[in-house]
Amino acid sequence: MTAAPSVVADDVLAGLLARHYGLSGRIKVLSSEVEGTAEVTLPDSTRLILKTSTQPEAVDSFAFQSAAIMAVEKGTGFVAPRLLPTQGGARIFEHDGVSGYLQTCVTGTPLHLMPRTSDLLLDAGRALGQLDLALSRGDLPAMARPVLWHVGCWSRLMELQQYLPSGPVADAVGAAMAAFLKLVEPRMGDLPWQVTHNDPSPFNMLSTDAGIAFIDFGDGCWAPRIQDLTIAASHSVGDPLRPLGGAEDLIAGYASVLPLSQLEITLLFGLMKARQSVLILVNYWRAQLFPDNAAYIKKNVARAEQGLSILSALNAQDGRAAVAEATVTA
Repeated sequence: MTAAPSVVADDVLAGLLARHYGLSGRIKVLSSEVEGTAEVTLPDSTRLILKTSTQPEAVDSFAFQSAAIMAVEKGTGFVAPRLLPTQGGARIFEHDGVSGYLQTCVTGTPLHLMPRTSDLLLDAGRALGQLDLALSRGDLPAMARPVLWHVGCWSRLMELQQYLPSGPVADAVGAAMAAFLKLVEPRMGDLPWQVTHNDPSPFNMLSTDAGIAFIDFGDGCWAPRIQDLTIAASHSVGDPLRPLGGAEDLIAGYASVLPLSQLEITLLFGLMKARQSVLILVNYWRAQLFPDNAAYIKKNVARAEQGLSILSALNAQDGRAAVAEATVTA
């Protein structure tokens, strides 16, 4: 996360595409934070996504991502990209210091561009529950590799508070993280753990003709199962007239597929506030590291700040009660 996005020249991408997949097409480099992402349009107008990196650690990341995409291929109730193996049948390729993989391109409308209606959030929650069911069916390579967004790293991220401007947001972040350290983190080991997507944000969830789609498995890892719900729900807080800002609907949808345990119900509210805080901390820090890419890096920050403001109006007891009520309506 301290490295600039990996950049591979277009002619090199074209060579990799031809060598490893026997394909050619028009290449368009897309915005990304760490690994390189390019859209490839084949002569028949089929669109694919080529992920590449020159960073050595990307080999493990791509091994995980490609395996995760394959793992959910037979899942139901959601949409995900499909992996295209190399001509040799491998999930990923390595060539002259560049690694990567090729997948189909999912077409749809990102949820951040759509009104956050109750029906949409219910559908998103159900789809996320189905995705987690599909991811729970086995171990994947490199699932324990270091991931900054992993919940196990959150307690160490308070050192990034120096990058926040002083004011209500910084105060809310400090309070949320203090509560996380005291009340939530000590109990994380008692939760059910599994492979997770770990970044089901409105930018990585799309509304398609076939249902809700999930893209970008780059932050996926072994984590508490509830981490995916935590992340998606924390992004869904936006209505100041509802206790959980509208995230109730997404929680209800998820719980209708994967019922929450009492401990998950108890911890979810604190986890949501902590995840909003972590997003704010990391992205303020990274925006200062890479000012030219700040707009893309901070794309979710305003939503997180608004959501944290709404949730901070509740105490822990009322937050837990609101979560419990949402699961009852599932």
